Amino acid sequence: MHLTMDALSRAECYKLLAGTVVPRPIAWISTRSAAGVGNVAPYSFFNMISAAPPLVVLGAMRSASGGLKDTATNILETREFVVNLVSEPMLEAMNLTCIDAPPEVDEATLAGLAMLPSELVTPPRIAGSPVSLECRLYQAIDAPPGSTIILGEVVAMTIDDRFVDAATLRPDPIAMQLMGRVHGVGGYTRIQTDRTLQRPVY
Repeated sequence: MHLTMDALSRAECYKLLAGTVVPRPIAWISTRSAAGVGNVAPYSFFNMISAAPPLVVLGAMRSASGGLKDTATNILETREFVVNLVSEPMLEAMNLTCIDAPPEVDEATLAGLAMLPSELVTPPRIAGSPVSLECRLYQAIDAPPGSTIILGEVVAMTIDDRFVDAATLRPDPIAMQLMGRVHGVGGYTRIQTDRTLQRPVY
């Protein structure tokens, strides 16, 4: 089957890409509006793209009407956000924060999440998340009609002491039970190491 993307609908493109580019890490984003209202929402259009500077990328899809959702609005207004990674015990709470709540509703309260102060940014981090990345907006790229691409510079990280070697700073993502998204209809997987290969030297 050969498909030309501009011949497909937005929903068809999403279904095909979300079901093949897998597994995708989940960014559980906490933000605060300019008025001080908290927001928590998960995004699987997410990854790290640079270590120098330390950058992450977030694909913030727009609503059906074409408007920005709360997360993107808050980031563009305040230029700050926190990426909280999702462990398996937190999956149900994360799923609850997918709800299409109005802007005045704080999803953290709705899901019963405890929030903790961040060190360098205003939005709080999610207590219990094995890793939280405090970010400042590096660049926003408008990608109409469906998305805004957000590049965030990681300015601080909080990682549970149980999951990182203090001497080598090597984290253990398997012990963290980190979850990834498999497709767009509610499928998730816990990451694990199935094979280890050494990188060749020419």
